[in-house]
Amino acid sequence: MRMSYFDDYLTRTGLPTLTRWQHYFDIFDRELSGHRDAPVSFLEIGVFKGGSLPMWRDFFHEDSSLTFVDIDEACRKLQIDGTTVEIGHQADPAFVAQLARTHGPFDIVIDDGSHINHHQIASFELFWPHMRDGSLYIVEDCHTSYWPGFGGGYRNEASFIEYAKRLIDKMHSWYTDQDKLFGFSELARQIGSIRFYDSVVVIEKQLKTGRPTTLTFENGKVALSEKALDIRGRQSVFKGRDGA
Repeated sequence: MRMSYFDDYLTRTGLPTLTRWQHYFDIFDRELSGHRDAPVSFLEIGVFKGGSLPMWRDFFHEDSSLTFVDIDEACRKLQIDGTTVEIGHQADPAFVAQLARTHGPFDIVIDDGSHINHHQIASFELFWPHMRDGSLYIVEDCHTSYWPGFGGGYRNEASFIEYAKRLIDKMHSWYTDQDKLFGFSELARQIGSIRFYDSVVVIEKQLKTGRPTTLTFENGKVALSEKALDIRGRQSVFKGRDGA
């Protein structure tokens, strides 16, 4: 059985305090293990007591750029070799622009910051343009979407979870059949996948130069077409035969 980097990290380290939900480490292993063999530009929002700094420094390639952000000036003293701590607000456009100029573009961004819903949304929208093709944007502690005290609440349209659900629609907007109600979004050209875990959302950037195509293989020949995207009023070929 393969051992994860995180399986024994907490027991073998005597480094600063680290607080995270236990099941997050399985998510990190699944999502980030493929990014260990080459240098990455990594940014994490939220320093707290500094436990993440040595964990990510030892996890990623030694030539990676590792940036950590917090609003607390005291976090500067938690910077260690191989990392940079920057002080500023995760939802401040000027600060994010400065981070992108200095440390971007980014391969991985983890939002473990305030967990306030409108901060999570604003941070995604500010950082997304500065993410590389193939990058991952990870938002932790999305259970605050169900907490009114954090700007959430069940089915509250202002919550990050509801925002992320709408991103699913935008990713699929190539296929709209209701142009006025549900128009095309440019995010369809940028989002490759959105993965929901318990309290964590992972958004993968995958830039597309063209529209999705259908592939038809017939008599040894392959044909590609975009025509299916232009059809309106589609109906299932099984309509009337499957009880619908």
